[in-house]
Amino acid sequence: MNGERAGRTARAARTERAADSRILPAIGVLPATRRQRARKMAWIAVWLVFLGGPLQDLTSGGHSTAVTAAAGTAFALFGAVYIVLVFRHTTVPLPAGAVRAMVAVLFALSCVLSATMGDIWIALFVYVTVAAGAVLPERTALKAVGVLVLAIAVIGTDFGRHLESDVWVSFVIPAALAGAAMVSARKTALAMRELRAARATVAQLAANEERLRLARDLHDLLGHSLSLITLKSELAGRMLPGQPEQAAAQVADIERVSRQALVDVREAVGGYRRPTLAAELAGARTALAAAGIAADVPQPEEDDSVAGLRLAPEPEAALAWALREAVTNVVRHSGASRCAVVLTHQADATVCLTVTDNGTGPSGAGEGNGLTGLRERLALADGALETAPGVRGGFTLRATVPVRADEPAE
Repeated sequence: MNGERAGRTARAARTERAADSRILPAIGVLPATRRQRARKMAWIAVWLVFLGGPLQDLTSGGHSTAVTAAAGTAFALFGAVYIVLVFRHTTVPLPAGAVRAMVAVLFALSCVLSATMGDIWIALFVYVTVAAGAVLPERTALKAVGVLVLAIAVIGTDFGRHLESDVWVSFVIPAALAGAAMVSARKTALAMRELRAARATVAQLAANEERLRLARDLHDLLGHSLSLITLKSELAGRMLPGQPEQAAAQVADIERVSRQALVDVREAVGGYRRPTLAAELAGARTALAAAGIAADVPQPEEDDSVAGLRLAPEPEAALAWALREAVTNVVRHSGASRCAVVLTHQADATVCLTVTDNGTGPSGAGEGNGLTGLRERLALADGALETAPGVRGGFTLRATVPVRADEPAE
């Protein structure tokens, strides 16, 4: 029990380290650690460098003290609202009314500052288009971006009096592109979140269905046997002490039924414990991703090499154990950054599983207990195991099992 708990703790630690090692969270995934939140904040803040023009104008001394103080306060408020809106709302969503109010504040500050302080302050509008595209619903965001681009054009050309101004190239086009890009990025992030939620729901439904199947199987296996044992036990009790021979016969029947029930349960449990190749492929993909290792693992429902497999239970279980052992070694010992899994049908009516990585390669200390046990397991299924250094470094494991006799290889 302690070993199992320690294993779960180690896996959780590896998952946290892998998540923390990402520069930023994946698209559609909220920051999971303090370091990720700090990196996301830094990634947002670095783009504030383009506010250098307004900041330089503010500190150049070209304005009166009162104007500088008022503009500085408005500028600080603009930066604070922008960071809160883009960072906080994309981490923990704010109420829709608060989001629209913040976008309106940014728009108002941009209009006032750019109209009173000079063309260089029009750069604020680019940040407003980015914020609108990142936090508003798609249709609303597109309308907001259009209004903002129009405002840039109007203010930048002095209400149409200077149409030859370079504001078109400097601000109008970048703002339009930035707003459209953020609308697309937000749509992608929302789609990724929905996809992950759907996958979690499917996994939960699959677990529930498996529990129901287990309950039905246990009822079918043990319901009749336990009922028979109960009836015969009651009958034997009534026969004692007056009819010892008949009671002994009932006890013998009880022993026979209970032994058969035990055999049935062991067979059922053996079936539940037997791993399948599809499940191990999914598990390998998850384990490698959690460890921060780039994985090239076939999808059972998409890859013909997996979908076309016709293996008996024992060879398939041996191949699944081989995949589990190989991926475990890659995650724990290889130090690899990439791992590839390939399944191929051989001309000699066998299926070959090949797992390669770009890690440190063989240790030189010989095979461990895991590989030795795996070789024995494959031998029981008429299979074979080969291990060797990779062609370009790393390690290669190759497991081969026969195709089922009544299904020719494709």
